[in-house]
Amino acid sequence: MKSNLITRDGFEALKKELDYLWKEHRPDITRKVSWAASLGDRSENADYQYNKKLLREIDRRIRYLTKRFAELQVVDYSPVQDGKVFFGAWVDIESPTGEQVLIRIVGPDEIYGRQDYISIDSPMACALLKKAVDDDVIVKTPKGDKIWYVNQIRYVLTE
Repeated sequence: MKSNLITRDGFEALKKELDYLWKEHRPDITRKVSWAASLGDRSENADYQYNKKLLREIDRRIRYLTKRFAELQVVDYSPVQDGKVFFGAWVDIESPTGEQVLIRIVGPDEIYGRQDYISIDSPMACALLKKAVDDDVIVKTPKGDKIWYVNQIRYVLTE
């Protein structure tokens, strides 16, 4: 089951995407489809076929986002979270071999295109929740249990 949680940043990014699709991208592609249709025979018109397919994909994404907004619950940072891993946290973890990874626990709609974001629904996030600095975390994976150590927790990324 996919979680309905989303960070404020993630919500704003999805809103920006929907605005772009609806106000800029879709009207542009609609103009291209109209232009290509005016050329006549649509069965052999590659411009028409490609842009019509693209228009269907845009419409599908707009429908998905519109439906998804009704289900999403924005989770804002609260000072009560300090010291423990909760939704929206940046967590610096380390494996027993010394591998260090910095990840952020976010909603499933936010992870695409980001290597440093993991879904709240993932086994790693579930294992990390409510842990504190210096805690051991056992993550259940298909290849067996993996141990990680929590080095640092923060809610605003500062570099």
